[in-house]
Amino acid sequence: MKILLDIRDNKAAFFMEVLKNFSFVKATPITEHKADFLKDLKEAVEEVKLAKQGKIKLQSAKEFIDEL
Repeated sequence: MKILLDIRDNKAAFFMEVLKNFSFVKATPITEHKADFLKDLKEAVEEVKLAKQGKIKLQSAKEFIDEL
């Protein structure tokens, strides 16, 4: 299981040190930009899943370009 946590900078070093003490946890810090990207990507995948199930209708590429 993967979990994305948002930890204040002044507490991050302490939290990473705590996690190192658990042999079953592998902790890898990422940048805020990468975290935002991963969050957006997850949301996009969820939208595609809902569209495939017919629960939502996605915007066409032409509609998207017309909005720009």
